[in-house]
Amino acid sequence: MPAQPSQKPPETLRADARENRERILAAAREAYALHGIDVPMAAIARRAKVGVATLYRRFPTRAALVSEAFAEQLAHCVAVLDEGLADPDPWRGFCSVVENVCMMQARERGFTEAFLSQFPEHAEYAQERARAEEGLALLIRRAKAGGQLRQDFDVHDITLLMLANCGATAGAGDDAPAASRRLVAYLLQSFRAGATAPLPPPAPLGLDRIPV
Repeated sequence: MPAQPSQKPPETLRADARENRERILAAAREAYALHGIDVPMAAIARRAKVGVATLYRRFPTRAALVSEAFAEQLAHCVAVLDEGLADPDPWRGFCSVVENVCMMQARERGFTEAFLSQFPEHAEYAQERARAEEGLALLIRRAKAGGQLRQDFDVHDITLLMLANCGATAGAGDDAPAASRRLVAYLLQSFRAGATAPLPPPAPLGLDRIPV
């Protein structure tokens, strides 16, 4: 008896599901980069050219979609921090982390917002953010101990740097990566130990103070 049109082989269904999933994730990343992570789920479904029911079947909550959309970027961020901590040269490790984090901020607005957001059902984001702050503090202590980083540099200056990077790249459009590289190069030179005048006291800024 001939198969009915709706009875597709299992592998075809799996391929269609994978295609829908990838379209949804690509559309989400594009929308988040343009408008932030508060974009309505229905708008992402329209951008992906799938039904809202299909989107919710794959990703039942906004947090689930955001988490999956930026899973690769989160893994990269963790790897950058691990590489910086593993570098035997504390200053080089510190610079590498700062450069990579600021470049990701310039290129992936949506990821920066996702990383700094609070998703109660996705505790890994909060955990990784806390781990990032601890790792940066350790890098700073090592670079100071090695005499490469100015002694009055404070861990909260990382937030100050990211605020400056956010401002410098916000209106730069396609030139955002170049603007970020230039700004970070200037700032890293100012962070080096040497004959510098004392700075005013650091502002108590945590990563949650960065606008996204």
